[in-house]
Amino acid sequence: MMKGISILGSTGSIGQNTLRVVEHLGNIRVVAMAAGRNMSTFADQIAKFKPDLVSCDDEACAEVLERELAARGAAVPQIEFNEKGLVAVATHQEAETVVSATVGAVGFVPTLRAIEAGKRIALANKETLVMAGEVMTAAAAKSGAELLPVDSEHNAIHQCLRGEKMGEVRRLVLTASGGPFRTKTKEEIAAATREQALNHPNWSMGEKITIDSATLMNKGLEVIEARWLFGFDADRISVIVHPQSVIHSMVEMVDGSVIAQLGVTDMKHPIQYALTYPDRTENCLEPLDLAAVSGLTFEEPDIERFPCLGLAYRALRTGGTMPAVLNAANEVAVRAFLEGRIGLAEIAALNQSVMDDHEAGPADSFEAVLAADDWARGRAIMDLQQSASAV
Repeated sequence: MMKGISILGSTGSIGQNTLRVVEHLGNIRVVAMAAGRNMSTFADQIAKFKPDLVSCDDEACAEVLERELAARGAAVPQIEFNEKGLVAVATHQEAETVVSATVGAVGFVPTLRAIEAGKRIALANKETLVMAGEVMTAAAAKSGAELLPVDSEHNAIHQCLRGEKMGEVRRLVLTASGGPFRTKTKEEIAAATREQALNHPNWSMGEKITIDSATLMNKGLEVIEARWLFGFDADRISVIVHPQSVIHSMVEMVDGSVIAQLGVTDMKHPIQYALTYPDRTENCLEPLDLAAVSGLTFEEPDIERFPCLGLAYRALRTGGTMPAVLNAANEVAVRAFLEGRIGLAEIAALNQSVMDDHEAGPADSFEAVLAADDWARGRAIMDLQQSASAV
């Protein structure tokens, strides 16, 4: 029987890989899709998968999309835009599963609405749980929605925990590749160019997540996300640098046993796991060649060279609105770096400055989370303007 899914962020890396998995499986129908501003790719996807409903950034994008579809001789589905469109895609009545693959805080509201509607969420947008883990998990408990992680690390932990008693787990161990600057000095990291920061050694990802990987902020956000996905506090979530990215994450049991999930470095594996769970099916990937895997190494992360990881642990331990503030400040800082307005090391400095000026409050409501997010963005932008005027 055909299953219906919606995809938030279909033109991004996760979205495109999701569509490849859909093609391979053959028993899933894409009923709704949302994208940002890449209307050429979006039109190609719509022409091929024929969803009933689509959404894009704004009305201007919608007009471009109509022209792109006409040029392909493709049928024009219902087109929405802005947050309203994202919510419509996320809550489409025929979608059993919603793949949340937008980048950043834009995914918060539509993902929350999908959870409230009782959908199964294949979650690749970690920022939603970082910002509002308490709100999201409470909504899921109320509606019966299921959260299945797509991030390779959390997906690995989900697999490792299958059949295990949570009371017998000592800690979760998230692996990190170390990014392009794993062996670089603080001075070399501070002088890094945009091109160097975007040159990830193992994974092909979007710009924002690639920069977060370069600063280890991505791993910090994953620590916060793991707290809400699996219910462990900061002291029971560890990070280990594993440059080969063969072991995607591990779970240490109270008797000292360590359960690890290994696999090829391809996001189609965790995506398919989330789409077919609790079943496993053949995928379209080459199997991991264990004989070719050699010299697996592990290192402790260096918080001095990568302070963003330490800031994430601080935000998690502080709790309340602090993770939302860190996430918002980081989004502003990463954009500033990509636009050449600050250096790579200044991302952490800006994040810390905004956190230092925030008095954390409860993050137990939609309004509180959005207010903290808005405050942090405003504060980060103000700090950037002040720095620029001082030069």
